[in-house]
Amino acid sequence: MNYPLIKETIALLEEFDIKTKSGKKYSGTIDGFKNWIADQYASEIKPTAEPNWEGKEEGRTPESVINTLIVHMNRYAKTYSKSALAGSAFSTQEEFIFLINLKAFGAMTKMELIKKNIQEKPAGIQIINRLIKQGWVKQNNSNEDKRSKIIQITTKGLQVLDKQMAKIRQATQIVTGDLNYSEKMELIRLLKKLDDFHNPIFSKNYDSASLLENIMREQKVKNN
Repeated sequence: MNYPLIKETIALLEEFDIKTKSGKKYSGTIDGFKNWIADQYASEIKPTAEPNWEGKEEGRTPESVINTLIVHMNRYAKTYSKSALAGSAFSTQEEFIFLINLKAFGAMTKMELIKKNIQEKPAGIQIINRLIKQGWVKQNNSNEDKRSKIIQITTKGLQVLDKQMAKIRQATQIVTGDLNYSEKMELIRLLKKLDDFHNPIFSKNYDSASLLENIMREQKVKNN
């Protein structure tokens, strides 16, 4: 009898038992145990073949598919967020996101807040002005730079934010669909890698006419 294997299996069962007691994602049955095992080790399973996509046989590139799917996901997420904010005091999804960042990261300058939300300056200033008008944020002079304004969420802003959080959490859960934990972690890793690539480019504020040319030149220098 393979006693080491039995011991390792018992250890897995003990870990599974702890997880099922702390959460109700998996049932305490053999099927629940199999699902838990599959999720725990899904990231170690390497795909055996490329996925199929529309237009692949006609030469459609992976880059084209990725761009299209990212655009689709953005639209899906906006649709769910719009539903979550329906009937609330918020006019746009961006107002909510600005408040979320102020609550999470604390007071910051106008430009820090705008850049954190990947907004262009004119649009970002308009959003901040609406938040100030609503009394959800307040601005004060910066002690370090008198030309800058420090934006901070108010008690009223926290209240209106908390009032809508339950629906927003529902929307964010729907966006991630039926991905299991391992898939979510892998998706975060890949999206974080893309964000690390694009954020420095965005921060340089290239004008639209020269943006692509500047990026390609920088990548060429980097790869040489």
